[in-house]
Amino acid sequence: MDIGQARSVAALIHHAQRLARRRWRQLVWLRGDALQCRALAQALWKAHPWKAPLWVGSSEGVGPESIPFASQLPPRKARTRLGAEHQLVVVDTSDTGFDPEALGALAGTVTAGGLLVLMTPSSWGDTPDPDYSRFADYPHDWKNLTAHYLARLARVLMGSTHVVRWEAGDMPQLARLPPCVLPSVNSDDGDCLSADQAYAVTQLVGLKRRRPLVITADRGRGKSAALGIACARLLSHKTNRHKTNRIVLTAPRLSAVESVFERVAALCPDGSRVSPGHFRLAQGSELIFLPPDVLTEQINTRQLGGAGGYLMVDEAAAIPAGLLGQWLLAFPRIAFATTVHGYEGSGRGFALRFRDTLERLSPQWKALVLKAPIRWQAGDPLETLVNHLLLLKAPLPIAKQSTSALTTKPVDRAWLAQQETALEKLFGLLVQSHYRTSPNDLRQLLDGPGTQIRMIEQQGEPQAVLITREEGGFEISLASQVARGKRRPQGHLLAQSLATHAGSRAALWLRWRRVARIAAHPERRRQGLGKTLLDDDLAAATQQGIALYGATFGAEASLLTFWLAQGFTPVRLGITRETATGEFAVMVAKALNDQGEEVLADLNERFQAALPSLLAFELNTLPPDVVVLLLGQLPSVSLSARDQQDIEDVATAHRDPVLARPALQALARQASHISLACDVEQAQQLAAWAFQNVPLASGHKEAVSALRQAVAILRNRVNAL
Repeated sequence: MDIGQARSVAALIHHAQRLARRRWRQLVWLRGDALQCRALAQALWKAHPWKAPLWVGSSEGVGPESIPFASQLPPRKARTRLGAEHQLVVVDTSDTGFDPEALGALAGTVTAGGLLVLMTPSSWGDTPDPDYSRFADYPHDWKNLTAHYLARLARVLMGSTHVVRWEAGDMPQLARLPPCVLPSVNSDDGDCLSADQAYAVTQLVGLKRRRPLVITADRGRGKSAALGIACARLLSHKTNRHKTNRIVLTAPRLSAVESVFERVAALCPDGSRVSPGHFRLAQGSELIFLPPDVLTEQINTRQLGGAGGYLMVDEAAAIPAGLLGQWLLAFPRIAFATTVHGYEGSGRGFALRFRDTLERLSPQWKALVLKAPIRWQAGDPLETLVNHLLLLKAPLPIAKQSTSALTTKPVDRAWLAQQETALEKLFGLLVQSHYRTSPNDLRQLLDGPGTQIRMIEQQGEPQAVLITREEGGFEISLASQVARGKRRPQGHLLAQSLATHAGSRAALWLRWRRVARIAAHPERRRQGLGKTLLDDDLAAATQQGIALYGATFGAEASLLTFWLAQGFTPVRLGITRETATGEFAVMVAKALNDQGEEVLADLNERFQAALPSLLAFELNTLPPDVVVLLLGQLPSVSLSARDQQDIEDVATAHRDPVLARPALQALARQASHISLACDVEQAQQLAAWAFQNVPLASGHKEAVSALRQAVAILRNRVNAL
């Protein structure tokens, strides 16, 4: 290490010590030649006894040979460090490029007095980097994409007062820090690190029946640790209020709740980890992790829930609100915890979407917010900067209740990337509307090939936004290879799925436009904004020669109702629940020209032919409200004299319903085609029994009686028309 390097490194170590006195962290932006930057980062690594330093780089070799292999990590595995603590994190973008989600995940692991060193070329932002290859859909080359996103990051870093800028070969430009004032956040609870956390644990341990607890917090507030402490106390019966021998824990991924298991293990030394998602205490009580799809499956088959059931849901914002509602009904004692801002999902959007469900099903629910940081102090420069870089706190725009005619306009992405306020507001709409919005979506929004933006804006405030992507247009030979499973070009989600799973080669030949996101301001929903956006974009797509317009989403009744109302047709259902969301996927489409009509007719015919058998087997747990909507898309059937007699015998006599199933299936299909505002429950019950063999009650006698009653009500309704 030469004298210049030694002086630079010494200055940064001294700066880190000043940060430690304030319990803060900071980002160091190291720019220059890759080899020179790596040498400087290695020198910083070796010059100080950092706690658990981590080098994040390419998957092959990752970091320099002088760095221990155990301290190296590919960017794609950044989430595996959730819950870990590092005092120094070096993010080397030289070979792999910049991964937004890796930065978001790793920033939360940096402890007080720590540094996050971001290494980039001096010209960062001028051109795309290798990480763009992840969303360069066929046939695009990532090197030819725009780099609006990276240019924005560079601009923010250059203008921020929360960054240490370090040009290779120069001394780092150290930020001025305010005087050190550390307010006390200590807790009287020996297991908790803040009064906030201790109060949350008390509320979790004292969960009351049908009074769910909703905990929200920014990252680093000890939310998951609070869940772990509460679970340990409940399972070890260290509370006089409630005892339980089993707690179910769920989250989008097991890695998201690793810190919960670690806390339980630390507080229950007599227990052991039976498997990665199963901790058992000596007396037999246990904590079990179930992913959302398995949890939902077991609830539907009545394997879970009941009078004594406890469910802890972590990162609830990343799970569809509809599923959370199902779980709410199944478990008498339930807690939902979520990060307010971050790549796990939008806590703000979660609160907006889920509040109605809570008010309807559990009006005595309680909200709790963790405000005090634990790993760092309030005012932390790194937290402030990362929130700005990744727009983790993108503000919701102001709702304008205007009576003027709604107009839509396309948004130029180059312009949007330069308008920070407009970008924040538009992204804020997307964050609050969808549980899966992540930092990667911002990059896709600004630079994704074939991505288009259409917006409704009133008085400078975006009220609704539509994001679409172009798909299809494959050569016939390539389409055939894809349909046969021999090729899988990147992207083209909807078109490739229909070719691979529905067998339609033509779905890849034609040009598609797929809706990636559609969002309206929460105070302006059900005012026709989404329909206006779609209508205008459908007209534009038709003029541009697009043959088919489509969307894919979780099979949830309100969403499906919206798309059906816009004239879209279901063309495919996923046959397994998504692990992270627990939902089945549904795809819908609309034809825009004659070629599109021909392909859509074929897709619709395939879908109609497959639906009854899928409901009987692979989709026998599809929600009944969705089943009724889908049955309504099948051709209407007439009831024969024999069908009517069978229905009459089931409704008023003692005919075994099982032996009259064809007639009852016909009744269910006919009922799905008429307005049943008064008999919705019976229509859903009959559809679920007739096509999915779902009993109407737990006991056989009670189930048959309820079925006869439902059949009688629907028979009368149909006959009255």
